[in-house]
Amino acid sequence: MELLLATTVAVVVGAAVYLMLTRELLRVILGGVLLSYGINLALFMAGGVEKAAPPILNSDGVPAQAMMDPVPQALILTAIVIGLGVFALLLALGYRTFEEHRTTDVASLSGVEHE
Repeated sequence: MELLLATTVAVVVGAAVYLMLTRELLRVILGGVLLSYGINLALFMAGGVEKAAPPILNSDGVPAQAMMDPVPQALILTAIVIGLGVFALLLALGYRTFEEHRTTDVASLSGVEHE
């Protein structure tokens, strides 16, 4: 299972880097969002992928069996919400940039001459 998740993280991060190296603004934005999902998967892997009980204690405050660590899950949930807000902001900025300059080519927006 760990090998499958590690391969998935590698594919997602590789696709994100490929998208971020292109010259279109929308692809750069989508690459950034995809990169955040790859990081979320890596955080999920850091928490462990073994089968264990949910982090609920008995009435005496002692766990009945081995429990999963809830911290990586809370970090991922927070990162998903923040990522959605950042994605919405980047889409709005990209749209405003297109309205202002009538292009989404990153090289022409930065003033770099291309061949």
